[in-house]
Amino acid sequence: MAPTGAKIILSSRRESVLESLKSSLPNQNRHFILPLDISNARALETIVSENKDLLDTVDVLINNAGISQRSLTWNATPESERQLMETNYFGAVTAASAVLPGMMKRKRGNIVILSSPAGKFGFPLRSSYAASKHALHGYFESLRAELKDTNIPISFLLPGRVQTQIGQNALQGDGTPANSSDERLARGITAEECAEAIIKATEKGSAEVYLGREQVLIYLHRYVPWLFRIIVKRIKSN
Repeated sequence: MAPTGAKIILSSRRESVLESLKSSLPNQNRHFILPLDISNARALETIVSENKDLLDTVDVLINNAGISQRSLTWNATPESERQLMETNYFGAVTAASAVLPGMMKRKRGNIVILSSPAGKFGFPLRSSYAASKHALHGYFESLRAELKDTNIPISFLLPGRVQTQIGQNALQGDGTPANSSDERLARGITAEECAEAIIKATEKGSAEVYLGREQVLIYLHRYVPWLFRIIVKRIKSN
C-alpha cells in the first residue's frame, strides 16, 4: 500500500522492528510508528487518547494483532484466557472505537478484521482462542449492521495456517509461550499472500474472505455438521 502513496501507521510492541520496517518503506517520512501492547487495556487507552488527532485521520484499519493457544480447556488458567480475550477481542474493539469517529465524520473508511476458521467453529487446544474469534464476529457483524447507512465496510479475513511465529508465541495453559514449531504451519500460505488478500478485501469491501485449505472445514461445519464433528475428532492438534 505504501508504493501507492498511502500514509501508514505501524503498530506493535517492538519499537525497533517498527523503525526498521518504516525505514524500508518508500517516502518513509510520510509514515508513523505507534508502539503499543494491545493487550494492556489501560496503556492502550492512554495511547489512543494521546494520539486522537492522528487516529482521526485513519481511512483503513487492519486489526491484525492476535495470539493463539495450545492448551486443553481444563488446563488453561483464567489469566491465560483473559490475555487471549484482551489481545484478540478487546484490543480489536478498542482500536476500532479509536478510528471510527473520524471515519464517521468523513462518511467513509474500511475496517479489516483478521479472524480465523476458529471464528466459525471450535477446535481442540484452542477453546479460548476460538471464543475470542467468535466474539470478534459477534461484535463486528453487529457494528456492520449499525453502519448500514455509511460507506464504512467491515471485512473479515479468515486465513487458515499462515507461515508466521504464531505457534511459538501461542499460550500454553499457564500463559507461557509454547515455543514450539508446527510443521503444518510451514505448509500454510505465506505472510505475503495473506497481505495481498487483505489489500484486495479492503479495495473490494468484501464481507468475508476465506484463505487456505482449512476453509473446507468452515463449509463442512455449516452444511454437513455431522461429518465435521467426525473429522475434527480425528485431527491431531498441536
